[in-house]
Amino acid sequence: MQATSHEASRARFPAIDAHNHLGRWLTPDRDWSAPDVGALLADMERCNIAVIVNLDGMWGDELQANLDRYDHAHPGRFATFAHLDWRELAEPGWPERLAAGLRDAAEAGAKGLKVWKALGLALRDEYDTWLMPDDERLAPVWETAGELGLPIVIHVADPVAFFEPLGPENERLEELLAHPEWSFADARFPRFDRLMEALEAIVARHPSTTFIGAHVGCNAEDLVWVGRMLSTYGNFHVDIAARIAELGRQPRATRRLIESHPGRVLFGMDLFPPDPAEYAIHFRFLETADESFPYSSQDPPPEGRWTISGLDLPDDALRAIYADNARRLILGLGV
Repeated sequence: MQATSHEASRARFPAIDAHNHLGRWLTPDRDWSAPDVGALLADMERCNIAVIVNLDGMWGDELQANLDRYDHAHPGRFATFAHLDWRELAEPGWPERLAAGLRDAAEAGAKGLKVWKALGLALRDEYDTWLMPDDERLAPVWETAGELGLPIVIHVADPVAFFEPLGPENERLEELLAHPEWSFADARFPRFDRLMEALEAIVARHPSTTFIGAHVGCNAEDLVWVGRMLSTYGNFHVDIAARIAELGRQPRATRRLIESHPGRVLFGMDLFPPDPAEYAIHFRFLETADESFPYSSQDPPPEGRWTISGLDLPDDALRAIYADNARRLILGLGV
């Protein structure tokens, strides 16, 4: 029997893509991820994307270049987040310098802070000691973000399978064989559970700071854990970026999570440059009750050989996830 299929080329309501990359941070040639801003704006109109949050601002001149290219040139359509300059870790006094750098970024126009998984999985301090997200010396950074009203999109861990041995029992084996540098199975890396503990610790210690756990709180495989975090900490939110493959194979649990916390989940795609075909898959996932459809336009799919089913969310939940939650959390996006 053929599965029901619905077209969803436009979001039902104007949407904010709260997790994407438009800068030069992640591109192999260090060119702009979206080389033609006019074409990007046309795609946004076509897909009913009101705003894209650009997480590639970095700091200093690179932050200014991103702000000029997107936020300043097209007011109201983009919101750029800054990064911390982790090179400061090489010399004592770095906590205060990092906090000062965040203040400079906010003054320049950054709308938030992006913290990547290097914190916890790569960075070392001035004593060559592994730096974890819950290191208390980072408190000035988290507190400064709260004081400035800057939300923190934080990514501390990759999928659970990336921390497991590369063997036939690993469901992401093909993906990891294609990208061996994505594996954290080596014992020199902190374990997945330790990174989740670190994330919870900083959220708990800094209740006046807004944290958005990237990729469903970095734990889309365990929605019970995500639900507990959302129930326990009013300053914790999650985005769905790059995780519909996980969410779509547990659609009932995902819908329960969203219905229990409709004000705490943000739409985001994390596929760049933004692609109308990928947006359509996300809209279909959120808006329809279709079953067993591809989570990606790539063949074979990039994360695993399975399909997903839609959530068929009600309109009030869709409005919240698509835009209302992001507008509430990110200063300058308006009401």
